Amino acid sequence: MKKVMTIQDVSCIGKCSLTVALPIISAAGIETAIVPTAVLSTHTQFKGFTFRDLTDDMEPIRDHWIKEGFKFNAIYTGYLGSERQIKIVESYFDSFTSPGTFTVVDPAMADGGKLYVGFDEHFAKEMGKLCGKADIILPNISEAALMLGEEYPGEEANEAEIKKLIDKLATLGSKIVVITGVTLDDGTFGFMGYNVETKEYFKYGIKKIPHKSHGTGDIFASAFTGALVNGFKVYDALAVAADYTARCIQNTYDDPEKVDYAVNFELELPYYMKRLGKA
Repeated sequence: MKKVMTIQDVSCIGKCSLTVALPIISAAGIETAIVPTAVLSTHTQFKGFTFRDLTDDMEPIRDHWIKEGFKFNAIYTGYLGSERQIKIVESYFDSFTSPGTFTVVDPAMADGGKLYVGFDEHFAKEMGKLCGKADIILPNISEAALMLGEEYPGEEANEAEIKKLIDKLATLGSKIVVITGVTLDDGTFGFMGYNVETKEYFKYGIKKIPHKSHGTGDIFASAFTGALVNGFKVYDALAVAADYTARCIQNTYDDPEKVDYAVNFELELPYYMKRLGKA
């Protein structure tokens, strides 16, 4: 069985980070090894959430895994809570990356042009350095602009504006740059990307659903990683992830009993597994 390591926080309620990554990647038929960076009572949309920092546990976990000789087909990172955690993740890349290991960074740190609480511009630059060490990066528009120190072009940025961000992100060092949450010029909603090695641009869009919720980026990144490790080519894995995420959002939009802090990713797992040939 193939194995993915994912490094991000545990939000006990909120359907994001590890509580999304673990079930989705597991549904893809992949053993999922987790490195929790923090435990929160809820995600940060809620007020008064509790937060326990697990930074001091990350290096001992790494050292034990090295001693045991564990190998991974991919390393996928999400929300990281500090610059120290970024540096530790870099050491995970150095310790566990071998030929055939994909490294995927979702620099989960911003939305709506603003950094999450607790982050600053220097943190964004350090995240950019981590992205430079990854094979594939998956920032949204806000994260792309902030890592580059560029002005945020807004959620409705056109394809030409997104392409400028992509070109600048490509100089950081990753092999494939993807910006998510993009409204394409034809009115569809999806992603735009660039393969640095082949010098090819690509994009994918689907009908935009009038529902916005926390955690959709985590769903997308997790579904992408699961498809990638199952042998899908990068563009095809991205398309599967986009389609699955859209179905999760649509399911939530249609649900009269939906919660207002997350989407119904659970109910669309059979669709995801079918797309991967697992059901």
